[in-house]
Amino acid sequence: MTWLLSLLVNHSDVLTIAQSELDNHVGNQRRVQESDHRHLEYHKAIGKETLRLYPPGPLSLPHKSMEDCTFSGRSVRKGTWLIVNMSKIQYDPRVWSDPDEFRPDRFLATHKDIELRAQDFELIPFGSGRRMCPGVNFALRVMHLTLATLLHGFDFVRPGCKPVDMTEGIGLIVPRATPLDVLLSPRLPPHLYG
Repeated sequence: MTWLLSLLVNHSDVLTIAQSELDNHVGNQRRVQESDHRHLEYHKAIGKETLRLYPPGPLSLPHKSMEDCTFSGRSVRKGTWLIVNMSKIQYDPRVWSDPDEFRPDRFLATHKDIELRAQDFELIPFGSGRRMCPGVNFALRVMHLTLATLLHGFDFVRPGCKPVDMTEGIGLIVPRATPLDVLLSPRLPPHLYG
């Protein structure tokens, strides 16, 4: 969520579109609900693009080859430990145009059929197949509802005129190097915050 909010604060045009989608679908007389998510296509695209750029973990869990095989033209012997660099896959310029750019609209056009829980190996922030993260469904539901609730309820701005620092810290889950600092102001009528 921190990476997602950081990206949105740095890309105010994307933030404006996301809030407009909420205003058009939910309005300003009620709170956003989980059932609204199925109608928020741009929010889904923002989530996918954020997970492409900043997967929860850049490397997969170690896997052990059960038999001799060939992978990408290389021989892999039985018993070899394999670790997939998921970040490298998700930044592959043969798959993603401008792979370093935050462009959620790519998931509404050229990559609209790519799903996080499918066998689309271009986007595997939670792994794939039998060894996929068992918490993926919960994580996505919480991420989307939290994002929609925050964007619906508040405007976000940077405290200064400099962009939010996107430097990655050190760790298994790729933390931010510096805390996210934003100013919030309410967008909805006061009775909806009680």
